[in-house]
Amino acid sequence: MRKIKNQVTGFKTQDGAGVHLVRVLGSQTVGEYDPILMLDSFDSTNPPDYTAGFPMHPHRGIETISYVYHGKMLHRDSLGNEDTIADGEVQWMTAGSGILHEEKLPASERLLGVQLWLNLPAKDKMTAPAYRNIKNAEIKEISLENGFLRLLAGEYKKNQGYKSKYLPLDYYDIHLNANAEIEIETKPDSTVMLFTLSGDAVIGGENIREKTAVRLTDGDSVTIKSTDKSAQVLFISSTALNEPVAWSGPIVMNTQSELRQAFDDLNRGTFLQKEMTYNK
Repeated sequence: MRKIKNQVTGFKTQDGAGVHLVRVLGSQTVGEYDPILMLDSFDSTNPPDYTAGFPMHPHRGIETISYVYHGKMLHRDSLGNEDTIADGEVQWMTAGSGILHEEKLPASERLLGVQLWLNLPAKDKMTAPAYRNIKNAEIKEISLENGFLRLLAGEYKKNQGYKSKYLPLDYYDIHLNANAEIEIETKPDSTVMLFTLSGDAVIGGENIREKTAVRLTDGDSVTIKSTDKSAQVLFISSTALNEPVAWSGPIVMNTQSELRQAFDDLNRGTFLQKEMTYNK
């Protein structure tokens, strides 16, 4: 049975053009949560907290995975993609060799969700950039005895979801009614973390506050319990890369030399591998 090895409770901050969010994982947690680089959580019923959005900015060397359980997110990028996800859907962007994108967050009754940065292996850092959405029609909702599980990516028992191209990723959104419990089987050689998106939970026998990420020890299963209130817990399982990380702002490479090259490319206007124009 997996237990808790490490936990990080998020702190309030702002990013983009002034978006209020809870930053949970970042540059200080890379080693423990490898290959998840960053985790930001959004939870607001006040639109001025987030409607300024994230203006056009670059990425290289990572994948960004945004999950909006409540609310909307609009995406535009230098590949020419324009897309909107809403209420339970996922955006999956492979930055690869380089991409520019912006994210807008229209006003809604509640904005609730997360964005993960998933590291790319060294051999795939400069892969072609790409964008994909995962709409509700592709997301299986699996009934549990006292709740339900949404299969955002990977597999759960015999159920198959969207398959990550560069790293294996099982990504579940688990909803438990009050005083409920579930045991999730895990691959013994996988790195597993959980995030309490809404409500407190008991994970591996420990009480975990809302908006907290936990890294689990090795094992083949983990128990998750709700308290006397319902809980929404994200389950994220992948494979640690154990590769060096050179990270500055929106770019994550393996060496300082690669990082300098990325910013030199930005300064020279050669960041994108093909000439792109972006029309607002």
